[in-house]
Amino acid sequence: MPAIADSADQVLQGVHYLMSSGGIQRAELRADTAYVLDDQTRFDLRNTNVTFTTETGAPQGTMQARRGMYNLRSQVLEGRGDVVVKLVDGRTLRSPHVKYNQLAHLISSDTSYTMTRGTDSQSGIGFSSNESFTRFTCLRNCGGNMSLLLPSK
Repeated sequence: MPAIADSADQVLQGVHYLMSSGGIQRAELRADTAYVLDDQTRFDLRNTNVTFTTETGAPQGTMQARRGMYNLRSQVLEGRGDVVVKLVDGRTLRSPHVKYNQLAHLISSDTSYTMTRGTDSQSGIGFSSNESFTRFTCLRNCGGNMSLLLPSK
């Protein structure tokens, strides 16, 4: 990492940042290290942990990644490297890369993912979803297995 440390405007340790949209806190970001770049508009993060909340402050889920990149201008947060998103309903999504667009309230990826909940699983390449994962679209190579409860006659 010497190259990024040499080109950074600042290097911060123990980062804690509140992400807001329209004056409402939507997430709390923590990272071990942040390299501040591009006149303090881009942050290259290490060991990134994010807690997402609804507009009313209720917990919505978490995201952990080895690396993160937050662009203050576009308000896009990207997680890279063993990204794990855990939702409050028990679902867990794993992917090498996940993007959170704070302005559009969208979570997406253009690479492989697997989402599990108990013994149910879904996988594919690329997805797009709203923040609560109630509108989830797999882009290609979609598949999975899940249990269904069928009504008796």
